Amino acid sequence: MANTAHLFRRQSSRDLVPSSYHNQRSIDNLELKELRGRLVRAENGSRMSMYGATNAAFVSDSSPQNNQSFEAPKANPTIPAEDIVQEKPEDERENWDSKLTFLLATIGYAVGLGNVWRFPYLAQKNGGGAFLVPYFLMLCIQGIPIFFLELAIGQRLRKGAVGVWQEISPYLGGIGISSAVVSYIVALYYNTIIAWCLIYLLHSFESPLPWAECPKRLYSNFTYDIEPECVASSPTQFYWYRSTLQSSPSVDVPEAFNYNVAIALLTAWFLVYICMVQGITSSGKIVYITAIFPYVVLIIFFFRGITLKGAADGVAHLFTPRWSALLDPVVWLEAGTQIFFSLGLAFGGLIAFSSYNPANNNCYRDAILVSLTNCTTSMFAGVVVFSVIGFKATSTYDKCLEERAALIHANQSNTILPVCDLQKELDNSASGTGLAFIIFTEAINQFPGAQFWAVLFFLMLFTLGIDSQFGTLEGVATSLVDMKLFPNLSKEKIIGILCCSCCLLSTCFAHGAGSYIFQLMDSFAGNFPLLIIALCECIGISYVYGIKRFADDIELMTGSRPSMYWMLCWKYLSPIAMITILTASFIELASEGSSYPAWNAAKGITEKLEWPHWCIVMAIFLILVSVLWIPIVAISRLLGVTIVEDTDSAWFPESELREIHGIVPYEPTELEAMLFCIKPDGTEGMCFPSYGLREQVLQEDE
Repeated sequence: MANTAHLFRRQSSRDLVPSSYHNQRSIDNLELKELRGRLVRAENGSRMSMYGATNAAFVSDSSPQNNQSFEAPKANPTIPAEDIVQEKPEDERENWDSKLTFLLATIGYAVGLGNVWRFPYLAQKNGGGAFLVPYFLMLCIQGIPIFFLELAIGQRLRKGAVGVWQEISPYLGGIGISSAVVSYIVALYYNTIIAWCLIYLLHSFESPLPWAECPKRLYSNFTYDIEPECVASSPTQFYWYRSTLQSSPSVDVPEAFNYNVAIALLTAWFLVYICMVQGITSSGKIVYITAIFPYVVLIIFFFRGITLKGAADGVAHLFTPRWSALLDPVVWLEAGTQIFFSLGLAFGGLIAFSSYNPANNNCYRDAILVSLTNCTTSMFAGVVVFSVIGFKATSTYDKCLEERAALIHANQSNTILPVCDLQKELDNSASGTGLAFIIFTEAINQFPGAQFWAVLFFLMLFTLGIDSQFGTLEGVATSLVDMKLFPNLSKEKIIGILCCSCCLLSTCFAHGAGSYIFQLMDSFAGNFPLLIIALCECIGISYVYGIKRFADDIELMTGSRPSMYWMLCWKYLSPIAMITILTASFIELASEGSSYPAWNAAKGITEKLEWPHWCIVMAIFLILVSVLWIPIVAISRLLGVTIVEDTDSAWFPESELREIHGIVPYEPTELEAMLFCIKPDGTEGMCFPSYGLREQVLQEDE
C-alpha cells in the first residue's frame, strides 16, 4: 500500500508531494528498477490499496480524471513521498485488487455451463477423439487470437467495449454498442438457467429425490395410480418437463403462468445484483468461490465416476476417434462455433475486465493461460460426464438383459423380446439442459446417497452460471458508464436498473412456452451476432487501427512483441474462419430450416416442430437489434450525427514503459512489410484512415 502514491514523474503527481522531493530525485537505473517493481506490485504478492493502473498517480494532465483537484495530505518530511496514498476520485475507474482475482474472474467468465453440457455432447456426436483435431485447430486460429486481442485492446485503451472502439475510430463505436446489446439479451435468458438450477438445488435436499420415481395420481374415489405421462416417459423427464417447466404442447400455447420459475428468477436476479453492486473491488472476492468450487466438484465427481461400473465404456465412447467424421463440414463448423462461444468472445466482458488491469500486465500470458484452462476444463468435464453416462447406460443395458432373460426363462415366446444395445444407450446422450436435468439426474438417482451428489451437482452448475453472468453484465454496465448515458447515476444504480429490467423481462420464461422462448433466443441471439461482432473487431484492429501499431502497443505493455503468427491470425486467418462459419451457418439454416423440441404429454416424448412465423420474425429481430448498431453509428457519423459522444483518452504511460522495457523503434522485416503492406514511412496499406487514439502531449520532467 505504501507504494501507490507516485508511480511516475508527471506534472499531475508532482503536486501531490513536496517540490523539494522532486529536486532531489532524478530518473536513473535505480529508479527504473524501482518503477518496474511498482507497476504490477500486487502481482508479486505485495499488499496494495489498488491493483490497477488507473489510480490517482496513473493519470496525466490530459486525462479527464485529472480535471478534478486532488487534495494531498500535508507533507511530512519524515514520510517518503511514495508512502502518501491519495483518495480515489469519485469518477475513478475501479481496479482489480490482485492479479489472482482478475485471473479467477476471467476463468470463471470463460468457463461456463457450455463446458459441462455442450462440449461432451458435440465430441461424441462429431467423431469422438477425431473432434479434437478441428477443435484445437479452431482454438489456435480463432479462439486464442481473438481472446488475446480483446484483453490487449482493453488494457491498452483502459475503457469498456463502447469506449475502446469509439477511441479507435468514431465510425466503429457501434461495435461496442452491439456488444452491450447482445450481452444484455444473453444475460436475460442465461439467468433462466441459474433459476432452474436453484429449483433443483432446493429440491435436492428432499428424500427421496422428487425426480427419482413417478408421482401417484389420486382420484375422487380415493384410489390412485401412477401418473400415466410419467410411465410413458421417465421420472426425470416428467419432473423436468411437467413439474419444473410445466411445458405446453407448443410455443403458440403458453398455458398457465409458472409461479415457481418466476420466484426462482426473482431470486436469481437478486443474487446477481447483490454480488455485483459493490463493484469488482469487493465482489471480486466472490470469484474465489464461484471459480474454484466447480473444479472441486468436478474432481469429486471424477473420482466417483471412474469407480462406477461402465465408466470405462463411457469415456472410451467419448474419445474413440471416428476419422471419417472429419470429412463432414458440419463437424468443423460446430468445432469453430464451440470454441468461439465457450471463451465468451465479443460480449465486451473481456475488454471490460482487462481495462481494470495495470498498463504493463502481461495480457499475452493471461490469454494463453485462460484459453488453455477453458479447453482443458471442457475435456476434463467430458471425462466426468461420460463416466457417469457410461454408468447409466450400463445399468440400463444390464436391466434390459435381465428382463430379456426373465422372458426367455418364462417361455413367453409370443412376447416381443426387448433389444438390448449398449452402444445405442451410450449414443442416447443429450446436450444442453437435457444432459444436466434429465440424463445426469437419472444417473445420480442410482448413486448411494443421491441427495448429496444432487446438491453438489446443481451447486456446481449454479456457480458455473453465475460467474459467467458477472462477466456478461459487467460488459453492459461498463459500456453504459463509459457512454455517460446516465451521468447522474452511479454504477451501482445502473447495475440495479439493469437487474430490475432483466428481471421484469424474464417473466416471458415463466409460463408453459417459456422454455421454447429460451431455446429461440439461445439459437439465434447468442451466436450469429457474436460472430459478426468479432469479425468487425478483427477488421477494426487490422485495417483501421493497424496491425503494426497494435503490435507496438503490446510490446509496450508486455515487453515482448507478438510473433508474426498472431498478426496473421488477426488480419487474415481469424476473419476467414469467421466468414466461413457464418456463411456455412446461414446456408445450413436456409436449406434445413430450424426446429425446436416440443413436449408431447400423451406420448411422453419430445417431438420436433417447426418454428412459427412470428418466432422467425422474432429471431430476425434479435439478430438485427444487436448488429445493426455497427452500420447505424458509422452512417450517422458520416452524416454528422453523433450517437456516441467522443471522450478523452485514458492516460497511458508510454514513455515510462519504453524506459522500463528498453524498447526502441521497431523496424519491420521485409516479410512483415510484404504480408501486412507496411510502407517505408511506417503506415500500412490495406488500412482505412485511423481516426482514433488522439495523441496526448504530456509534459516530461526536465
